[in-house]
Amino acid sequence: MPNLHLLSPKGFRASGLYAGIKSKPNHDIGFLVADRPASAAAVFTTNRVFAAPIAIGRKHVAAGKLRGVVLNSGNANACTGPQGLKDAVTMCKLASSLIPGTDPHEFLPSSTGIIGHLLPMEKITAGIRAVVPKLGSSEQHALDFGASILTTDTKRKAASAQFKIGKETITLSGICKGAGMIGPRMALPTKAHGQRSVDRFKGLHATMLAYLTTDAMLPPSLLRELLSTTTDSSFNAVTIDDHMSTNDTACLLASGASGAKIDSPKSIKTFTSALDEVCQSLAYQIAADGEGATKVVRIEIKNAKDDQSARAIARSIANSPLVKTAMHGNDPNWGRIISAAGYAGAPFDPARATLTLQDTIVFHKGQFAQFNPAQVSKSLAQPEVHVLLDCKLGKSTFTIWTCDLSKDYITINADYHT
Repeated sequence: MPNLHLLSPKGFRASGLYAGIKSKPNHDIGFLVADRPASAAAVFTTNRVFAAPIAIGRKHVAAGKLRGVVLNSGNANACTGPQGLKDAVTMCKLASSLIPGTDPHEFLPSSTGIIGHLLPMEKITAGIRAVVPKLGSSEQHALDFGASILTTDTKRKAASAQFKIGKETITLSGICKGAGMIGPRMALPTKAHGQRSVDRFKGLHATMLAYLTTDAMLPPSLLRELLSTTTDSSFNAVTIDDHMSTNDTACLLASGASGAKIDSPKSIKTFTSALDEVCQSLAYQIAADGEGATKVVRIEIKNAKDDQSARAIARSIANSPLVKTAMHGNDPNWGRIISAAGYAGAPFDPARATLTLQDTIVFHKGQFAQFNPAQVSKSLAQPEVHVLLDCKLGKSTFTIWTCDLSKDYITINADYHT
């Protein structure tokens, strides 16, 4: 397991503070900067309704080099038309003016919060100017940056890993946020992405944001490949309500300050393992902090016909309100799980499948298995529930993380306002 303390890779400074954007005095401006141009890769929401920072961020990261990230919470800058795009650019221009030797295109803008409101640029401008003098490389600086992205989250989310490449020690760290409106399907930017105009849409917004830094030395092409792959088995494998956000973003910056190159098959394998570990830890922490959640539900699909089928079945089970409420009530209602697998639109034969809840077989080859419902119910009251479905149709596997669905989820989302 990765270190849940936030270690600081060499070559980066960060901080965060409260600028008055949120209604409560919690950090809402964050700034991350590399001492020198860093290799960069980012994946973004594939929602056709995407926020202004996504449109700008896709352009800025295209060259594979960034100097930093400038962000706000409390306002998503989504569905804000041409003014929203101008405001996202203004954030980058201001960031650049405060860091000598940088260009506005070297900054990635991010926002999270309520959809459909213009950014309070006076507060944001003052906040960015105030946060730059506070930049530092300690764990507390990194935690302040991490706190600046939170909305309905109840806790900071962080993970780090350290490993050796030759004689050099490499640090890889990440922070993220997300508790509701979580159903990421992020991907690398493509030429097909275009801006949508939907200015009349206003509503709730929570978003999944993740920022990862490492002092390893990697070319942008390799960084893009590794981030894309690990995203599919981590951030894209967590769901709270399967509501894809307009602002989902995950960004990885490599400063190269350790002097260690990731360029051989062995070093790439080592780095990939650490990246998977950190990102999966962050994804797990999102599920654990789901709005109103009392437990994590880890759904593992084994021996599906193919990878697409394994993903479809896992997501179908994870997003079933009936499954999620059963998990909340500690109800070993295996019928809801099996039926969710059946309507996933993927090859599935119940006559060959076995379903296990917390190490107890509850369904086998098309019919119920003999088990003690009271004992299984008691086991479901744990902080983590393991649902294992063996399809016995192939060799593909997939794991997705979700949480139970409680009355508190409804209360939070009925009353939500950042």
